[in-house]
Amino acid sequence: MTNVTVYSLFTDFDISLFKAGKHYRLYEKFGSHLTTVNGIEGVYFAVWAPSAKQVSVIGDFNHWQDGEHPLNVRWDSSGIWEGFIPFVEKGMAYKYKIHSNNNGYISEKADPYARRFEHPPKTASIVWEDNYQWKDKSWMKTRKKHNALNAPYSVYEVHLGSWKRHLEEDRFLSYFELADELVNYVKEMNFTHVELMPIMEYPYEPSWGYQLTGYFAPTSRFGYPDEFKYLVDKLHENGIGIILDWVPSHFPEDAHGLGFFDGSHLYEHPDKRKGYHQDWKSLIFNYERNEVRSFLISNAIFWLDQYHADGLRVDAVASMLFLDYSREEGEWEPNEYGTNENLAAISFLKELNEEVYKSFPDVQTIAEESTAFPMVSKPTFMGGLGFGMKWMMGWMHDTLLYFSKDPIYRKYHQNEITFSLAYAFTENFMLPLSHDEVVYGKKSILSRLPGDEWQRFANLRLLYGYMFTHPGTKLLFMGGEFGQYEEWNFQQSLDWNLLGFEPHKKLQNYFKELNKFYKTTPELFEKSFDNDGFEWISFDDTENAVISYIRKGQNIENEIIVVCNFTPILHQKYKIGVPKKGKLKEIFNSDAKKFGGSGVINSKQITIKKEVWNGKKYAAEITLPPLGIAIFKIK
Repeated sequence: MTNVTVYSLFTDFDISLFKAGKHYRLYEKFGSHLTTVNGIEGVYFAVWAPSAKQVSVIGDFNHWQDGEHPLNVRWDSSGIWEGFIPFVEKGMAYKYKIHSNNNGYISEKADPYARRFEHPPKTASIVWEDNYQWKDKSWMKTRKKHNALNAPYSVYEVHLGSWKRHLEEDRFLSYFELADELVNYVKEMNFTHVELMPIMEYPYEPSWGYQLTGYFAPTSRFGYPDEFKYLVDKLHENGIGIILDWVPSHFPEDAHGLGFFDGSHLYEHPDKRKGYHQDWKSLIFNYERNEVRSFLISNAIFWLDQYHADGLRVDAVASMLFLDYSREEGEWEPNEYGTNENLAAISFLKELNEEVYKSFPDVQTIAEESTAFPMVSKPTFMGGLGFGMKWMMGWMHDTLLYFSKDPIYRKYHQNEITFSLAYAFTENFMLPLSHDEVVYGKKSILSRLPGDEWQRFANLRLLYGYMFTHPGTKLLFMGGEFGQYEEWNFQQSLDWNLLGFEPHKKLQNYFKELNKFYKTTPELFEKSFDNDGFEWISFDDTENAVISYIRKGQNIENEIIVVCNFTPILHQKYKIGVPKKGKLKEIFNSDAKKFGGSGVINSKQITIKKEVWNGKKYAAEITLPPLGIAIFKIK
């Protein structure tokens, strides 16, 4: 038997920070680290297991024998077990065999800080280290302008396992293949960012990655960690930011995961009313425990530091904020003030955002938060949670509900399409049409729209046009850009064959042009979160189901006028109010024939007349296409 050498990467200061919940780089200490001690190469292991009476490393190097390589417990009551094992090499698989002080409980656990895992369904951790040489210095130096709140932000949400598959071999594309195919496609489609559904290691495919067991390892389904870094590098090389879905809200009960880690409720809250999600059958982190807070914040920092992520979209924030989330009376306990807020989770989120923006001021955190909880995207010094943006779930719900109605009835529901502007500037909102809207019987967005084929595609172009001219940043789930007709199925590729049909190909071309128009029109993004960037022309033409508004940028001389017709009725000489004199020039029209429309466009400049209309001093008469959006500039 090879002895375990007493060795540590922890300083006394590290330990004090860890105990206080203020160590935000724990991945530099915990886990497995290739190192040399006394001239001998091997691996240093460190794991937190305060309720253990013995922790051994089992793996390829000792035939998975318990007790062959027992770690040493630190003397400082930190609960950390550690030691150096000679001759262990990169690529070797391992786990921790933990004998608990509690009721003789014995477990085999994956390393919470492992940098790589075996390919599922195998569950062992792998000793790993890479010397990847990043080539994105130029992007990192200038990415602040790409991630700024006054920059264009059009996000393509992707599930890597089903975006596209290798058909002949019926397998996932690798990180290397995605670095070619996905990157080229996103660039061609003019998106500014990609958001990846969780790529941290997870055991259960139907969870889509939202039930994590390997928080510090990109999933091995698509390749090695350095190959994922290559994918990130290629995105940056092509001017595309990468946002990672991150899940600090809950984790699965899998035997090798974080649950009941050392025979105690170490990572999860011991009270089931705070520690168990009934909806997702998963465990909830104990935000009241300092070491757990350090684990989670270190994990967020890890992906920004080690993988150059440009942002984190934080999953299920609403479930973290409220003690009664999805719970009936009697299933939750109020906080010390008698209310339903989870005070520990709230303070954790504030601390998370403070540390992220302190260390990486050029990234964004984005909250998936569906309630009216105030100031989610306001700075913590103002009393907010400190996120950069928040998903605008109300806009998504109202918009999809409105568009699902037959146009003949839309005049009775005008409020559904205009109400979002009543609160659009209370947060820094991102408008999401995400994966959640195309699963569980909801159908794809295209297939839930009314009318014949032409009307459905016209409706979808109008929906996207309205979305991209509405204040806020944008997110679209993969497949929506070419009119995926079937509901999303995580087990198979998107239906790329649809691009062989003209309506789908023209819709894809429309989305490409819409993205380009958005990126090159400052009026649409420079004041996305500023009330000064939006002005109604008319929201009350319910009879015709038409709305019109002005978008403004930093240059007060530049304004664009947007008019949406939510019915298939063509309007000749439709009068709108205009803020100043000059001529109207149409700069975008969803009804253009190249997009699959009927070709009702305003090809000539339109004279603006001095006439009070819609509360404006001037007026103009335009041709308004059926189920279309027309956008004008004043010349």
